[in-house]
Amino acid sequence: MRKKMWLSLVAAFMVVILVGCGEKSQEDVLNDVDKALEETTSYTSKATMQLATGQEPQTYDVEVMQKDQSYYKVDLKNTTNDQSQIILKNDEGVFVLTPALNKVFRFQSDWPKTSSQAYLYESLLKDISLGADMEFSQDDDFYIFKTATMYQNKNLNSQEIRLHKKDLKPASVKIMDADEKVLVDLTFTEFEKNPTVAAEEFETEKVMTGAQMSEPTMADPDEELNEEFRIYYPEFVPDGINDQPEEDQVETGDRTTFVQQYTGDKSFTLIQEQAQVVPASTPQNLVSAKVVDLGFAVGIQVNDTIMWSHNGSDFSLLSQDMEMDELIEVARSVVAVGEK
Repeated sequence: MRKKMWLSLVAAFMVVILVGCGEKSQEDVLNDVDKALEETTSYTSKATMQLATGQEPQTYDVEVMQKDQSYYKVDLKNTTNDQSQIILKNDEGVFVLTPALNKVFRFQSDWPKTSSQAYLYESLLKDISLGADMEFSQDDDFYIFKTATMYQNKNLNSQEIRLHKKDLKPASVKIMDADEKVLVDLTFTEFEKNPTVAAEEFETEKVMTGAQMSEPTMADPDEELNEEFRIYYPEFVPDGINDQPEEDQVETGDRTTFVQQYTGDKSFTLIQEQAQVVPASTPQNLVSAKVVDLGFAVGIQVNDTIMWSHNGSDFSLLSQDMEMDELIEVARSVVAVGEK
């Protein structure tokens, strides 16, 4: 009798152990996600991001520092030319810094709350938590979530987010189009939760000075940029628009501006010229502008125009006929095509 009781107790104990070691339910994991979002007051991260939106993949290093969901520093660095752009948010507003050109733009914006951001941890957690049609699975190491996205570019249709099961730290994000083709593939290499981060780390002048120490402003921009400058064309041209543009060159002093006009059912114009270093990094205030994430660069939307700098060129893309998300898709495709 005692032996049977002992065996029963052992069996019951084993059941408790097995249940305790079982996989968490989706509801339990989502509760943990909400808790992680609430408990994360600051973080630093590093990631590698590959874009497959053009003919050749583009690779970028992304470093993020965040404090209290009020202060942000996002450094996007092109691994090919080591030039970076920085999105900075502090008490004075949202800034876009281009250290090599000494450029600073300031916005009054609620970025990054208005759209998904693959490299921001709290954005990923919110997309998981709020995803009405979220798909959940898990393997030995990761919780896997497939959710819809809130990107300005509607072609970025869905995303697969992987979080480490041990601590819910971010592992990777894949962003896909409607055909499940991966357009953005981001892998986190470092993540530290709740480090001590001083508010001065987000001061505009300090950030710009620090960036220029590792990436100096071009001392003789004309000489260096002439060696790199080439004409770019968009890979994506919407249906109903002639993909062979009318081209023109406009000479203004010693500056040459290249203009491409695309016509058809709708029309748009792409303008590009050699980038110039500005004499001082005094912020240019853009009251009605918005920050546009182009993946490879940070763009600026002003009314029906998107502006950005990349690889020694300044670009402007404008259209009075196209929806803004369609214009953003054209802008995202310009970088990877190169010279025709």
